[in-house]
Amino acid sequence: MASIFIFILTIFTLLTTHLSHAQQTCTTQKFTNNKLYSHCNDLPHLNSFLHWSLNPSKNTLSIAFIAAPPTPSGWISWAINPTGEGMAGAQALLAYKASNGSMVVKTYNISSYSSIVEGELSFDVKDKRAEYSDGMMKIYATVVLPENGVTTVNQVWQVGPAVSDGFPVKHAFQPANLGAKGRLDLLSGQSSGGGIGGGSGNKKKNIHGILNAVSWGILFPIGIIIARYLRSFPSADPAWFYLHAFCQVSGYAIGVAGWGTGLKLGSDSKGVTYSTHRDIGIALFSLATVQVFALFLRPNKDHKFRFYWNIYHHGIGYAILVLGVINVFKGLDILSPESKWRTSYIIVISTLGGIALLLEVITWIVVLNRKSSKSTKPYDNKQQPLAP
Repeated sequence: MASIFIFILTIFTLLTTHLSHAQQTCTTQKFTNNKLYSHCNDLPHLNSFLHWSLNPSKNTLSIAFIAAPPTPSGWISWAINPTGEGMAGAQALLAYKASNGSMVVKTYNISSYSSIVEGELSFDVKDKRAEYSDGMMKIYATVVLPENGVTTVNQVWQVGPAVSDGFPVKHAFQPANLGAKGRLDLLSGQSSGGGIGGGSGNKKKNIHGILNAVSWGILFPIGIIIARYLRSFPSADPAWFYLHAFCQVSGYAIGVAGWGTGLKLGSDSKGVTYSTHRDIGIALFSLATVQVFALFLRPNKDHKFRFYWNIYHHGIGYAILVLGVINVFKGLDILSPESKWRTSYIIVISTLGGIALLLEVITWIVVLNRKSSKSTKPYDNKQQPLAP
């Protein structure tokens, strides 16, 4: 029992640490040269950030673009598109780690989706360089804006998995990749397009993901493990029931909060719909709501309806377990966070699976030993006298 408490405490500690990282914004980021920028923006996709200073008199824009590539050997890119809102026509800065370990920044003129050519851009670029640390790449540059007096630009940013022979390998085509674009007001710092804009949208998505991973993806499985295995041990009664109820009710409360943030995200991103993720989320909320009523409808152990209640309670519980884990991975696909997030959840859910498997074996051994001891127990009958 103590090990269950320690495991739950460890999970909450890890998730609290991850949540604090998820809520970090561009305002908390520092640079090795202590350079300060006038504005910064938490870009709404691909765990990316942009810092910039506009110099109207020189018509230049100093930028620091920060993003997490999918792999350490991947690439990141930030671009201005003078002619459109998407990738076609973008004038891009792209950074990656060379074979000798140094960071390289190249420029690409993307005249069309099928033509990505390394070369000079349609505007001048000065002082371009890049850094890599703690899984994040940073591009620094000063660009001369395409026209005098420009205060808004169409920006595009992207991350990719690898570089082959000095040429970037194609990026993924997940919703986050396709939505990594928008219009940026260089004076106010406001951005639009690409789905949910600005830092607040990014934080809402992170909070939504954390809440739902904790509730449906972790607390509900832990509660099921406690109910299935600890109740087999008489010494754990009734502690197992209170632990089980605590995990499920806490998971439901956190899940409702996560469901609410999901509804808000949906209303803020008109035209962007993740049907499967949404439908599973609605099913989870509905099933969990019905499951909570099991606490108030639970008949006594010897009641004639207890057998049917067990079927209802266990069936819905296992449905929530399966759908919850599936939807966590669906959410990770949509959010496209750093790979460590997916890895961390895989480790957590695999650990829970390993604990469940071990407890399954132990439980069967205990149950079989009990049956064996009962079958070999001598009858307590008094010796009868022989008939005369």
